[in-house]
Amino acid sequence: MQDFPLTLTHILRHGALVHRRSQVLTYTGDAVRSATFAEVAERTARLAGALAGLGVGPDDRVGTFMWNTQEHLETYFAVPCQGAVLHTLNLRLPANQLVHIVNAAADKVIFAHASVVPLLAKVAGQFATVERYVVVDDTGAAAEAAEVLAPFAEVCHYESLLGGPPVTEWPELDERQAGSMNFTSGTTGDPKGVVYSHRSMFLHAMGVSNAGVLPITDRDRVLVVVPMFHVNAWGLPYAAWMAGADIIMPARFLQGGPLAAVIEATRPTFSSGVPSIWNDMLGYLEAHPEADVSSLHTLTAGGSAVPAHLIEAYGRRGIEILQGWGMTETSPVCTIATPPRGAALDDVGWRSKAGRVIPGVELRIITAEGAEAPWDGQTVGEIEVRGPWITGSYFGDPTPEKFHDGWLRTGDVGHLDDYGFVTITDRVKDVIKSGGEWISSVDLENTLMGHPQVHEASVVGVPDERWGERPLAVIVRRPGSRLSAEELSVWVAERVVRWWIPERWSFIDEVPKTSVGKFDKKVIRQRYAQQELKVDVTTR
Repeated sequence: MQDFPLTLTHILRHGALVHRRSQVLTYTGDAVRSATFAEVAERTARLAGALAGLGVGPDDRVGTFMWNTQEHLETYFAVPCQGAVLHTLNLRLPANQLVHIVNAAADKVIFAHASVVPLLAKVAGQFATVERYVVVDDTGAAAEAAEVLAPFAEVCHYESLLGGPPVTEWPELDERQAGSMNFTSGTTGDPKGVVYSHRSMFLHAMGVSNAGVLPITDRDRVLVVVPMFHVNAWGLPYAAWMAGADIIMPARFLQGGPLAAVIEATRPTFSSGVPSIWNDMLGYLEAHPEADVSSLHTLTAGGSAVPAHLIEAYGRRGIEILQGWGMTETSPVCTIATPPRGAALDDVGWRSKAGRVIPGVELRIITAEGAEAPWDGQTVGEIEVRGPWITGSYFGDPTPEKFHDGWLRTGDVGHLDDYGFVTITDRVKDVIKSGGEWISSVDLENTLMGHPQVHEASVVGVPDERWGERPLAVIVRRPGSRLSAEELSVWVAERVVRWWIPERWSFIDEVPKTSVGKFDKKVIRQRYAQQELKVDVTTR
């Protein structure tokens, strides 16, 4: 067999040649601009040709501080295919963490959209290695953005870089060399870097393109809702380019109403996002029945558990939700909850699980006693994974406690059944230990969000003199609701065992979320400890 390198360069060439007529569309709020794959590939080659002029050499890190746009997709290919390392920067990180990851990665150049340059400029003086900024703009604000960044480093405009000659021959790359890096969301300390090789990204794109994983072909239009700074948008841009599906970029329009407008304007068939995004859009659709999202046939959701009521609500609209599970450390897809043979395709019970292990990933459950659990759908333990797109270490931070005999310890707790489906019951750090018994905060949250007047619910463990720890339920009511703690307690009592029922309830306007849209339980615990939450107490 030929020794053919598995690199992103092959994915780029394949899409540019085989699917040259497919399109990349970027929504701008009042219009949609488009380019064919062939045109995007030609611009990508020009951008790659300009990288040397920016001082970028092999293995240099290039940051991006950008929305989901065509230009961001061009950097997704130009930077790694030219031999450098793409480092996508999270637009929602607090300032101190943004400084930490830029300096930890030693970014040399940063591409930034003009609309978010003010955020970058607040901390640019603390970046130790950045030599140049490239301003990307489709709003006419490029000159002003360049002026803001000029005191910190040289600045140039994105489109001006594309005026030079394109790369005519891409360099031969080692498939195991770094192509991209992401940092974790840093919910329990400083973010940790995960570096993806060309080989791992290539295999991940092929793995998720399996017919039993993501149903994407060149007949589809894929809306990339997951931010491109979050685990390479779950690998969706590379998978869609490989498949020849049209790629729709929503830029900053990710709230319920604007997202529905994107869908009406561009008619996607497939999309992926965290449950809070689809929950927000569902609320908008229920309040605006005239909104047309009928082009969609499939959504995937991950990052946190998908409530059964959300799956059912979209199912009534003819839209299938596939739950998945993964992490920054796993590139990220490890499981997808497509019901197995013999099950009804609309079976919510199967879809409410974290998903079935996909080809390319091996998964096991390790109990508290250190034994490997049977696949019996009952025995609970920490989930460990391994495979060609699972990280073997963190960038500059070995943290050996996160690895076990060549397996990644995920920190998620759950069980496996004999169909290969994973059910996640909690994070190790979020399990509530009450009077010697464990309460699953995830299961309790899903139950609470099944109430028709509950928009969002998050559950954390808080200290209790008698039981050691008890659940605190933080609730966001639906608009117009006056739901009380007593009413919700009675409703929950019919659906969970008695000792799971919270005594402490707090009704708030919005559940705090992390930079990638997960419930931020650390912040909830802090607010409770600092007595910033108004708490209603009920009796069990």
